[in-house]
Amino acid sequence: MKMSDERDIKVDRSTVWAALLSPEMLKECVPGAQEVTGTPEDGFEAVVVQKVGPVKATFKGTVTLSNMVEGESLTLTGEGKGGAAGFAKGGADVRLEDSDTGTRLIYDVEAKVGGKLAQLGSRIVDGFAKKMADQFFARFEAVLEGPTENDEAPEIEKKGWLKRLIS
Repeated sequence: MKMSDERDIKVDRSTVWAALLSPEMLKECVPGAQEVTGTPEDGFEAVVVQKVGPVKATFKGTVTLSNMVEGESLTLTGEGKGGAAGFAKGGADVRLEDSDTGTRLIYDVEAKVGGKLAQLGSRIVDGFAKKMADQFFARFEAVLEGPTENDEAPEIEKKGWLKRLIS
């Protein structure tokens, strides 16, 4: 599965670049990340818990950075094993450009899965992979830009069907 997109982030390019190399930022932005350790030079190790369709698994894997051109581009390559659930691997080519509002982050992602995950069907897996990439880059943008006026709106408490049933 392949996908491409871009985001305009309202911070300077050097800040975006530093965030891409930070294990703390990766942990904050990867959906389901329990732990991310390591360095850009040696690569990162990660533990991620995810549910894809009916399959929930803890993936342990590595992320390496390559093709690094400081402040301009890099390639993130990751591979994780989720035990009986199977494996996931993929990569993202990330490019940074100046924009009118800060930095344009452009990414091309390719993902592959195997094992039980592959048996779910390409529609479920492709939708999940797109959702993961979108969530990662949306969180990345939100963390870098900080809270906005819309984020300060009061949250409405939602009750589940069980609460309504016993209330």
